[in-house]
Amino acid sequence: MEFLIGNPFSTPVGQRIERATGGSLQSEDWGLNMEICDIINETDEGPRDAVKAIKKRIVGNKNFREIMFALTVLETCVKNCGHRFHVLVASQEFVEGVLVRSILPKNNPPTILHDRVLSLIQSWADAFRSSSSLSGVVHVYDDLRRRGLEFPMTDLDALSPIHTPNRVRLSISKKATPIECLDIYCTVPL
Repeated sequence: MEFLIGNPFSTPVGQRIERATGGSLQSEDWGLNMEICDIINETDEGPRDAVKAIKKRIVGNKNFREIMFALTVLETCVKNCGHRFHVLVASQEFVEGVLVRSILPKNNPPTILHDRVLSLIQSWADAFRSSSSLSGVVHVYDDLRRRGLEFPMTDLDALSPIHTPNRVRLSISKKATPIECLDIYCTVPL
């Protein structure tokens, strides 16, 4: 069936996600994770291709180490990518079909994985509650709570915000003076 839909790891962002989530890694490769974010932010197909690759790494995978790395990539992307990515991962389809599915009892996930997934769902629901286009995760979170699922306690001081500011492209003229440049490095002609 993969030949009909393509291999999600064959795209530029998919190749990097495959490397960033490999079970043989000793720890997260933060440089690679940020490179993934850059591709998502700078290419038209980046968000869609990244979501497909992350989904492939998580769904049906019995290597919980790879899943944990995939969750780290996913969390990093949510915190560093924009609305085009958020719309895809905050959808009810993704949250239920990928995240919730990964912690079903039949998969026998370790507690650390279970808690990490619930923590992501909870933090995204809190962050995206006021955005109607990102309400899928809120619906899933509220439904899981209604069913009596207990979410892990969150340390509010340890949380970094899920707000991705708009990227600003600066152009500095050759005639710029240090006063005009403020905190950014520029060259002043002599």
